[in-house]
This record gives sequence, C-alpha cells and structure tokens, in this order.
Amino acid sequence: MKMINLKFILAIVLLVVSSNASMINSGEMTVNTTALLVFGDSTVDSGNNNRLITSSKANFSPYGQNFFGHHPTGRFSNGRLATDFIVEALGISNNVPAFLDPSLMPEQLRHGVSFASASSGYDEMTATFSNVLSFPKQLEYLMHYKIHLGNHIGKKKAEETVRNAIFVVSAGTNDFIANYYLELNRSTQFTVPQYENYLIKSMSNYIKTMHRLGGSRFAIVGAPPMGCLPVVRALISTDGQCFDKYNDVAKSFNSKIVAQVSTLEKLLHVKMVYLDIYHPVFEAIHNPIKFGFKETSKGCVGSGTMEAGEAAKGMKTCKDPTKYVFWDAVHPTERMYKIIADEAVRDIVVKL
Repeated sequence: MKMINLKFILAIVLLVVSSNASMINSGEMTVNTTALLVFGDSTVDSGNNNRLITSSKANFSPYGQNFFGHHPTGRFSNGRLATDFIVEALGISNNVPAFLDPSLMPEQLRHGVSFASASSGYDEMTATFSNVLSFPKQLEYLMHYKIHLGNHIGKKKAEETVRNAIFVVSAGTNDFIANYYLELNRSTQFTVPQYENYLIKSMSNYIKTMHRLGGSRFAIVGAPPMGCLPVVRALISTDGQCFDKYNDVAKSFNSKIVAQVSTLEKLLHVKMVYLDIYHPVFEAIHNPIKFGFKETSKGCVGSGTMEAGEAAKGMKTCKDPTKYVFWDAVHPTERMYKIIADEAVRDIVVKL
C-alpha cells in the first residue's frame, strides 16, 4: 500500500478552505434563497414605522444621509442596515424594503420585505408603549404578504418563495432597556432570569407560527452589548464606561437563545442559525483601531449621548460617520452594520 502524501492532502484542504473563504467574502457563494423576510425592532425596521402614529420614527434628517439618494427612509442609521447588506451579499437585492412602504412594487415582494417595527420586542407590552407593531401584528402582516405575493406570482410559487426564504428575527433590546429597566413594569413581575425565559418562550412561539406559515430557514439575532450603548453610558454608567450589568444580561439572554435555537431546529426539523451581534460590536468598541474606528462611546448625531429618533431630528452630525461605531445614541452606523453583516453572511452560508 502506498503511503498517503500528507503534504499533498493538506495543500488541497487549504486550497478548498481558502477558495470558500474567498467566495464568501466576494459574495460569490450564496445560499439557495431568493428572499429575506425580516421581523423585529429598529435594528431591522426599514421604514414600517413611517406609516404608524408613533414618535418612534427616523424618516427625517439626519437619518439616511448615506443611503441611496441621500434621503431618510425610516432606517435608524445613516445608511443601510445589516439586513440590507446581507440581502446584497446573497445576490438578491441591495436592500430590504418595508412591507408598509406605499411605493413598494409587486415585483419587490419576490425578494422579501421587512415587517419589523422600531421600539418593538418579543414582549407584546413593549410595543404598546410606543404604539408600534407587536410581533403578533408583524406575523399578521406576513399572512397579508403571502396573499399579495400569491396574487402576483401564483399561490404555488408564493408558498415556494416563503419556504425557501430566510426568516431573520432581531429583537430583545427594547424589552430589557425600555420595558424592564425604564418603564419598570416587568421588573415588578419577573426577576431578570424569569424575564429572559419569558422572552425566550415568546420568541419560540413566534418562530413556531412562522414555521406553520411556511418558514423553514431561520436566522435569529442575539442581543448587542446593551451596556455599551451611548445612551446607557450617559444615563446609567457612573464612570462613562460600558455598564457591565446590562452586558451580563445580554450575554445570559444570548446563551438562552443559542440553546433554544438548537431545540427548535430539532423540534421543527428546520435549519436555524444564531447570529452573534454582541461580540462584533463589543470588539469594535474595545479594539477600534482594528476596524478603523475612532469614536466608540458616542454617536455621530448631536451630542452623541442622548439623541435618537425624534430627539435627533435636524441635529448636526460628525464629519465622518465611518469613524463611529454608533450613529445616534442607540443605533450603529452603516459601517458597523456592514461589519455585523459580513459576520452574519459567513454563518448563514455555512448553516443555511
């Protein structure tokens, strides 16, 4: 028997790995999907709140100054969101439109939409504070979407589109920051671990409903380092640094999401992936030079410590948002979203 040439085998393995990594980075390697269906909060709301009677909006300057056409769309950033970059990397489109956008064209439905609503969360009570779309309402719109899509391409193709779509779910921060810690409603009913479990159960039920409506591939986004948000640093942190208590809650909640994703994947016989947003943001904040950032504790808008949503309306901005991790006091810049998306696409390609 001839000896196997280990150097030759190693060279082949390295070549394959290098080739795959290159294709992922260049966007050439894609998953077999033609649509993204997005649910959640302001991290993935591309303008649904524009159509609601709520103060939780971003359809005015300075939001959107780096988006296509340099105009505000309702996205809580200076440009595109992570989901916009993900859908582009998968070769589908260059952005994910809002389902409630009155200018939405029937043809765009084929590539997916966002049902997300800024200030929403897994807890229905969270959405009621700002009069925005709760998760049950977002799921109701998913049913409307299927009807509209069926009218456009036929019911059979519509079902196939939904079945092959990637369902992106991103929420949780508002539940903790606004509902539990600010409004204090849930904090009188639950301990933090109990509230985490309540949210996980709610999330699980929503995903089961999405599955019943045809979903078979899911990307579940974790919570960011909530204690590092500029507004949290300004209002709660005593030394201006990241507030460890909130970060610990985010890490604990994320660990439960990971466990639930594994459970649901087996229970529903679907493909699922957990998308980590915590570590990319945390690393960018604590190792800014690696990413070319200069400002990690303040947003680009206004003072950078308090302004978000209506409070940011008409505010002056920094000269170069690409040097900032945060756009306003809560939300990342387009550049940070691109970094998050690049990480997410790698996981999506491998898992979904």
